[in-house]
Amino acid sequence: MATREFDAIVLGAGPAGEVAAGRLAQGGLEVAVVERELIGGECSFYACMPSKALLRPGELLGEVRRVGGLVGGAIDPGAALARLDEVIHGLDDSSMLPWLEDRGIALYRGAGRLDGVRRVRVGDEELRARRAVIVATGTAATLPPLKGLADAEPWTNREGTTAGEAPASLIVLGGGPVGCELAQAWRTLGAEVDLVELADRVLVNEEPFASEQVADGLRGHGVRVHLGAEPQRVERRDGTATLVLPGEELEAEQILVAAGRRPRTEDLGLETVGLEPGGWIEVDDALRVPGRDWLYAIGDVNRRALLTHAGKYQARIAADVILGKDVRATADLHGPPRVTFTDPEVAAVGLTLDAARERGIDARVVDVDTSGNAGSSFYGRGTEGTSRLVIDEGRGVIVGATFVGFQTAELLHAATVAITAEVPLERLRHAIAPFPTRNEVWLYLLEKYGL
Repeated sequence: MATREFDAIVLGAGPAGEVAAGRLAQGGLEVAVVERELIGGECSFYACMPSKALLRPGELLGEVRRVGGLVGGAIDPGAALARLDEVIHGLDDSSMLPWLEDRGIALYRGAGRLDGVRRVRVGDEELRARRAVIVATGTAATLPPLKGLADAEPWTNREGTTAGEAPASLIVLGGGPVGCELAQAWRTLGAEVDLVELADRVLVNEEPFASEQVADGLRGHGVRVHLGAEPQRVERRDGTATLVLPGEELEAEQILVAAGRRPRTEDLGLETVGLEPGGWIEVDDALRVPGRDWLYAIGDVNRRALLTHAGKYQARIAADVILGKDVRATADLHGPPRVTFTDPEVAAVGLTLDAARERGIDARVVDVDTSGNAGSSFYGRGTEGTSRLVIDEGRGVIVGATFVGFQTAELLHAATVAITAEVPLERLRHAIAPFPTRNEVWLYLLEKYGL
């Protein structure tokens, strides 16, 4: 068996693993990355990037119709899906390789498994880490234990973001960000879509008004939204899938499941270092596994925040700790920035009102119309939505913010900075918003608060 030593070994070459490996290499360490699938990971090929590519044509068409004065008004599904294939490079990761090569990072393609302390086995090769092993293997879609579902061969996010043609009809199970985005995307590409959510609202982790406005937006696109619906079973026959609900049956060409994630740790060799295979990997704020000063876990696999950008943040922290810096992760546990790219869009950071009150915060909210400013007029009619700040009255700082409306993701980073830096509201009032832009929503929020 061939053996080679590195300073650090990274299991998984998704966004978190890539960032960690790159930062360690730039810090002068000898680094190896092990990947069993595609360099770039789930986000690049099966999630964040392709889903936004699917949504973009409908978003543009909606803006054209709202603004007026422009000629055109139809989506070519074939062309849209061809553009999607360009975004994901035809599921070919060769364009990712120069980034690793330029940094001197060794790539091992195959199923990497821990094989004891600081050891990783890839096929017939053994890799040894002088300093650290980082687990960045991410998550996979999970199928709920619904009778007949697995036999119906449902789509997960992978099939739902890489299909070569739109199904005639689609049932989406799950009203979280993935379910809402893909329901809207495939509807705009011509599919008849039913979205089924067990809870009484979509986006259950966001403010209730955001849930309501997104559900209304989906209905406006022609998605049939079923809330508080508990599926009983799934049947598939003659190319048609039937979802049985209490008192109702839904039929479609395909079912897409967006009902949760599981960690990719079942075949990782965790048992060789005293951890339970198949489970989430617990870490401290240095992203280290307790009791194992050489083992780190970053990204979705540690369940701190199942968001690509949170994983990249953790990667920078873990790499800096390995490089000897005294840093800790502080911003990924309590409401990191998150965006649901539906129409309307939901951009949020920090705590919701309910979450703030659950923590004993003396919280007050201020709400304004997201489009109630001059900048919004350039995006046309029909861009309504609500913007909210959640304010800690005792400290005079913002602890949460939610913006619902057209392309509200671009409003979010100011809120992230204000919350992370704990900028006093008395100081924040002096941050002048340029006219005429939608950033004036900040002016109206602070004015409504009384500043």
